[in-house]
Amino acid sequence: MTDKSFGKLSRRRLIESIGGGIGVVGMAGLWSDVFAADLPAPGLGHYKGPRLPAKAKHVIMLYLNGGPSQIDMFDPKPALFKYAGQRPSSVDLRTERTTGGLLPSPFEFKRYGRNGVEVSELLPQLASVIDDVTVIRSMYTFNPTHTPGRALFHSGSVLATRPSMGSWVSYGLGTENQNLPAFVALGAPPPSSQQTRSGFLPSEFQGVGFSVADPDPEKIIPNLRNKILDPAAQRADLDALLTMNQSHEQSFGQDQYLEGRIKSMETAYRMQFEAMDLFDIRKEPQKIRDEYGPTAFGTGCLLARRLVEAGVRYVNVEYPGGQAWDDHSNINDNLRKRCPDMDQAAGALIRDLKRRGKLDETLVVWGGEFGRTPVSESGNGRDHNPYGFTMFVAGGGFKGGIAYGATEELGFKAEQNRVSIHDLHATLLYQMGMDHTKLTYRYAGRDFRLTDVSGEIVKDILA
Repeated sequence: MTDKSFGKLSRRRLIESIGGGIGVVGMAGLWSDVFAADLPAPGLGHYKGPRLPAKAKHVIMLYLNGGPSQIDMFDPKPALFKYAGQRPSSVDLRTERTTGGLLPSPFEFKRYGRNGVEVSELLPQLASVIDDVTVIRSMYTFNPTHTPGRALFHSGSVLATRPSMGSWVSYGLGTENQNLPAFVALGAPPPSSQQTRSGFLPSEFQGVGFSVADPDPEKIIPNLRNKILDPAAQRADLDALLTMNQSHEQSFGQDQYLEGRIKSMETAYRMQFEAMDLFDIRKEPQKIRDEYGPTAFGTGCLLARRLVEAGVRYVNVEYPGGQAWDDHSNINDNLRKRCPDMDQAAGALIRDLKRRGKLDETLVVWGGEFGRTPVSESGNGRDHNPYGFTMFVAGGGFKGGIAYGATEELGFKAEQNRVSIHDLHATLLYQMGMDHTKLTYRYAGRDFRLTDVSGEIVKDILA
């Protein structure tokens, strides 16, 4: 095959001829001359609305799958001791399962920071950085079950087909680093499609999932490098594949799925130059690694910091273990076992970003699809509570050291300054310089958006 015949191939034709998958990128170094003139300009996004003053460039979403208990961590309710075991009419709200009487938290709360924000003894590291944290105690959502609740949390809709927030952000703003995906999802195992899907957005904006169960970058990104064939053998294989596909020289109309695969392959090719070093947290000083802790969540949080520093737009870090925070029973023992590593890693992330001058431009968001009830389930657990729960945001132009909003006396329903998941999404997009009503995509005859037909910017929590 001559250089002239090789040069006639389009990107689409070339990728089609060799298939797909990250395992192929070991041959990608041979394609650089073909791709070099056909790469998109870096940083291009599709947001067409007014350019608002952007405070933040990146998002790190710390997702606690299952619904963490605000009653035991951020929202103290002394009245639960007064009415323990009782069931007043105000708690007769629909939940997923049958519940009993009021269940006080056994954990002590103390005031921290310049404004005396109350935080549980379970979270000493987060308490130490509370002056950089906006605690939102008045969150609410619209569904008490996990699958639609997760969909609402990540995509603003209970439907399992809508794009996730990470896809919307990367679609709107593009990427700062063409060598890396704009949207990365970390977990052990990698997070589910609910957290990464691009839905009807072009597939290039789907999140790329990686397992952080083992900090070895060769385990996090398997098959990125070809360990079997040398460059000459790879060249011969590629030429053979191209020759076999010469008969397939027909042009196609525009196909966003094929274009998405092509762009994903281009990203995978470019990842070879940067990803192995970037994903290797072992290059961090030992004292930094110790600060985050040796667990998968610690690895995820430290890697998230490295990724946003390298220009990744949105990083989702899921606490490992599936619905780990779904404490229908034995909640007190479970929290004592589970909170230490979550608290250590989340607190370290906020401290580390601030030390490095990156917290002001990074939104660190913490929470789950809902919270837990103040009434008991199975005697020693708590059921799902979508009516009133807690999330927090650090950095990115949010006010630090405040607790915003409140649930009622018993902690079941958001009562003061209520914040829906759509309101939070709208506020996060606002801090990234986008009007949530103008970040849209036309599909099936209408303009869709992350916040659907809802969402108000909560300006009281912005600096």
